[in-house]
Amino acid sequence: MKNFSAKVEEGKEGQDGKPSVGPVYRNLLSRNEFPPLDPDINTAWDIFSVSVGKHPKNRMLGWRNLVDGKLGPYIWKTYKEVYNEVLHVSSALRASGVEPGSQIGIYGSNCPQWIVAMEACCAQSFVCVPLYDTLGPAAVNFIIDHAEIDVIFVQADKKVKELLNPECRSAQRLKEKDNAADCGIKPYSWDEFFQMGKENPSDICPPQVYSICTIMYTSGTSGDPKGVVLTHENIAAFVRGMDLFMEQFEDKMTVDDVYLSFLPLAHILDRVIEEYFFHKGASVGYYHGDLNALRDDLMELKPTLFAGVPRVLERIHEGIKKAVQELNPVRRTVFDFLYKHKLGWMNSGYKHKNASPLADLLAFRKVKARLGGRVRLIISGGASLSPEVEEFLRVTCCSFVVQGYGLTETCGPTTMCFPDEMCMIGAVGAVGVYNELRLEEVQEMGYNPLGSPPCGEICVKGKPVFLGYHKNPEFTREAIIDGWFHTGDIGEMLPNGLLKIIDRKKNLIKLSQGEYIALEYLENVYGSTPVVEEIWVYGNSFKSKLVAVVVPNEENTKKWGYSTGHLGSFSELCFLDQFKKYVLLELKSTAERYKLKGFEYIKGVILEPHVFDMERDLVTATLKKRRNKLLKYYQV
Repeated sequence: MKNFSAKVEEGKEGQDGKPSVGPVYRNLLSRNEFPPLDPDINTAWDIFSVSVGKHPKNRMLGWRNLVDGKLGPYIWKTYKEVYNEVLHVSSALRASGVEPGSQIGIYGSNCPQWIVAMEACCAQSFVCVPLYDTLGPAAVNFIIDHAEIDVIFVQADKKVKELLNPECRSAQRLKEKDNAADCGIKPYSWDEFFQMGKENPSDICPPQVYSICTIMYTSGTSGDPKGVVLTHENIAAFVRGMDLFMEQFEDKMTVDDVYLSFLPLAHILDRVIEEYFFHKGASVGYYHGDLNALRDDLMELKPTLFAGVPRVLERIHEGIKKAVQELNPVRRTVFDFLYKHKLGWMNSGYKHKNASPLADLLAFRKVKARLGGRVRLIISGGASLSPEVEEFLRVTCCSFVVQGYGLTETCGPTTMCFPDEMCMIGAVGAVGVYNELRLEEVQEMGYNPLGSPPCGEICVKGKPVFLGYHKNPEFTREAIIDGWFHTGDIGEMLPNGLLKIIDRKKNLIKLSQGEYIALEYLENVYGSTPVVEEIWVYGNSFKSKLVAVVVPNEENTKKWGYSTGHLGSFSELCFLDQFKKYVLLELKSTAERYKLKGFEYIKGVILEPHVFDMERDLVTATLKKRRNKLLKYYQV
C-alpha cells in the first residue's frame, strides 16, 4: 500500500485524566527534519517585492469595467505598476500619522484596490484587518472596536452605508464626507489618498519575520467573531511549503497561470492562494461582483485555477448532471459509458489526461469549456466535498480536483490531496510540509485515536499555525494546549496516512434520554436525499426527538407536484401537508439506508422555500450554518 504520511512519534494512552493521543504524523518531505525556509522570503512583503523584482512586466491584477452598460474585457496592471501604487498608498498612510504596528481595516469586495491596500500595510509594518464583505453592521462594529482600527479602506457606495448604520457606534470616525465635520475626521476618496502619497513620499518600513501580518476575524457559527493573529512567518511558511509540495508533481504552477478570485479575500483560502500566485509571478483576475453571473467572468478570464467551497462545486455538479439528463436517451447512454470507461482507467492508475483522450474529445471537453476551457486545477476548501461530487468532477472536468483541510488558525490548508491519486477521494489529504498532526481522544463521543479505526479531534502544530486569538487569552488557552492547536474537527487516520473528516466536536448535542447526536454527520447523511437541497437538524437536552428545517430541491419538488396533480408554485408546494409527509418519508428512507439509530431519525420538519443565506445571517461567508441564528430565526 502506498503511504502518504510519515509517523514520527507513537501514540500514548491517557493518564491522570488526560486523553489518549494518537501517533504524530508529518509530510514525507519532513520525515527526518523540516526543510529550511526560503532565505529570500521571510515575510508577506518579501513575497510581493521579490516577485516585482523578478517579474516587473507580468500581469498581476485584473478587473472588468462597465462599458455602455456592459462588462468589458479584463484590464490588467503589471507587478511594477501595482508596486508603485502600493508605495503611494503606504506613503499616504504614513503622512496621515499612522505608525508601524497600527491596525488598518479593509472592508469591501475583492478588487485590485483591496490588494494594494493589503500590500501597503506590509510595506510599512501595519497590521491588516480584513472585514468580511458579508458581515452586518453589528459584527463590523465589534471588529472596529475590538481591533482598535483607526484607518479603514471602505468600498464606495456598497459599504459606506453600513458604517453609517446607527448600530455601528464605534465607527463614528469613519463616516462619509458629508458627515465628516460632525465627527472631526478627514475622509478621502481613493484618488485623493493616492495623490497625498505621491506628494508625500515615505521610505518603506518592512516587517520582521515575527511581526503580526494580519488579524483575520472568523465569522464563526456562534458568538462574536474571533480575531486570529497570523504572523509574517505563518504566511511565508505556507508559501514555501506549497512550493515544495508542488515541486513533487509534473504539472507545476508557472507565471502563465491565471486565478479567478471570487471567494472573499477576508477568507483565508482566497488570501493564501493569491499570496502563492503573487509569489509565482502569476495573474489574479477579480470577478465583477455578481456570483450569479460568475460564468461570464469564467468565459472572459479563462482561468487555469478555480477554487471554491463545496456548495459552489456542488452547483457545478448539479448543472452538469441536469444538462446530461436533458440529452436524448442515446447521447445520455454514450455519456454514461464514456464516464465509466474513463473512471475505470483512472482507478487503475492512469492520469486523467491519459485515461481516455477519446472520452475527453467526445464528451468532457464540453464540460471543461463551461469553466472557461483552460482550468487545470480545481481546489475545494472550507468544508468536506462529497466523494460523489469529487469523483464526478475529476472525471468530467479534464483537470485535477483536490481537496484540502485547514482553518484560518492554520493559515489555510493543513492537509492537501495529491493530483491524480484516486485513492484520495473522500479524504482531505496528507499533512502539510511544515505541520505536524495527531488525533486526540474525545471520550464522550467514543472517538479513540488508538482504536480501530483511529479517530479523534484533529490537533495541529507547526510554523503556519497562528499565535492566538486577539485580546482573548481564555480562548487561546482553550485552543492551544502544550503547543497543539485543537481544531474542534473529528478526523479518522486512514491506513495509507491520509486524513478523513468525519465529524465536528462542537456540533455534538445530547438528547433528553442521554443519547449523543452528531448534527453535522446527520446533515451530511440526510443531505444526500434527492428531495433535499439544504437541511438544518436541531435537537436539545430537553427533547427526545430531532426536528429539521429542510429547503427542498426545487426541481424534484416540482416533479412530485406534477406526479401527484399539485401544480402550484414551488413556494406553494412547500406549504402542502402532503408534501411535508412525503419529505419525512424520504428522510426516513435515507435513515434506513444509512442504518441510523432510532433516535437519529427526523421526527418533524419545517419546509423552507428559500436557501439559508447570508442576507438573513443564517450562514457564514463560507456557507457554514450559523446554528444559533438558525435557531433564533425558526424558533424551533
